[in-house]
Amino acid sequence: MISKQLVIVAALAGFTTSVHAQWTVTNLHPPGLSSGWQSEALAISGGQQVGLVFGGSGVGRAILWSGSAASWIDLSPPGSSWSRAVAVSGGQQVGSATIGNTRAGLWNGTAASWVDLHPTATTGTINAYSGAIATSGGQQVGFVAIRKAGAPGISGVPHASLWSGSAESWVDLHPAGADASAAYGISGGQQAGLVALGGVVRASLWSGTAESWVDLNPTNSTWSRAEAISDGQQAGWVVVDDVTRASLWSGSAESWVDLNPESSTLSRAYATNGEHQAGYVEVAGVFRASLWSGTAASWIDLHAFLPVEFSSSQARGISNDGVTLSVVGFGFNSVTQREEALLWTMPLPSACYADCDENGTLDTFDYICFGNAYVANEPYADCDGDGDFDIFDYICFGNAYAAGCP
Repeated sequence: MISKQLVIVAALAGFTTSVHAQWTVTNLHPPGLSSGWQSEALAISGGQQVGLVFGGSGVGRAILWSGSAASWIDLSPPGSSWSRAVAVSGGQQVGSATIGNTRAGLWNGTAASWVDLHPTATTGTINAYSGAIATSGGQQVGFVAIRKAGAPGISGVPHASLWSGSAESWVDLHPAGADASAAYGISGGQQAGLVALGGVVRASLWSGTAESWVDLNPTNSTWSRAEAISDGQQAGWVVVDDVTRASLWSGSAESWVDLNPESSTLSRAYATNGEHQAGYVEVAGVFRASLWSGTAASWIDLHAFLPVEFSSSQARGISNDGVTLSVVGFGFNSVTQREEALLWTMPLPSACYADCDENGTLDTFDYICFGNAYVANEPYADCDGDGDFDIFDYICFGNAYAAGCP
């Protein structure tokens, strides 16, 4: 049976029928901006992308896209001198805006919809500034910098924070005795972020209260941070043996998984959808937007799909709508000499693995499709999931083909 498959694939090798791992890149940099302006896309959900554009004068504007550069909407609240949107979920965008001081806030698609989340200070304290960093299910997380009234300086101590759509709903997640804290992700009633305690910055997990704090810092790590959370999975990075490593957890320090590829000298994960993780790795001094599926060996170099003029890139957000896997981030364009917001998209495979060309019918062209995916070392062609491309993948595909589709 296998020899017949190999003969078929060899005879039809001139065809290029393959629909898997075909990444498309869309440049989201808004048209009409002056040459000195740059852009970054920082999060994605439900067909919306958010981020900011910023100029050399230090002015920044929160931005909302809907899949194309021309779709951009300026979310800057009235009266703000600077703003940025860093997360989106359920049609709601969150971030911060400078209106006097920097203030956490949320939008619902327009600049006029801005809601100020900056909480009122309690007696004897001053809330110096705040930022919202993630949103899910009508709740938002981030930080509020708090200092005692009359204390010198203006910075304050960041406290991990939780809101439910208003300044009055603010909940302080800062654990007792901590030096500083911040929350960066939220999902399913849990929040992820970091806590500085005992001279160590620790990746952290909460369930809605300061008392629920869980320390995710691995025993051999000198510094760690949980940047995102989805479906019980946390993503971020740790420092082990002086190397910053993209990381994954499942609710405890013991569950830590090192995502750093062997070829990388530094890596960070900024987003997870519960199945994939997005971020970047540094290889030979170049930052490369990256995607993982739970292991270091699963690393996919998204930078490789960019036009040659991009000299570096980072991925910051990820979304899966059941049809398309989407990743957002930004890259440095060496021709335009600026950061430009980017969107990577890839069609997801059909529910029937053996229907390689996804036309709803099992036929010879599925063997052609598989053969080309195999030659290209596409992840789809690793049918048995062992990380190698060999005869056993053909055996695996042949068995799937023989089993048919539902």
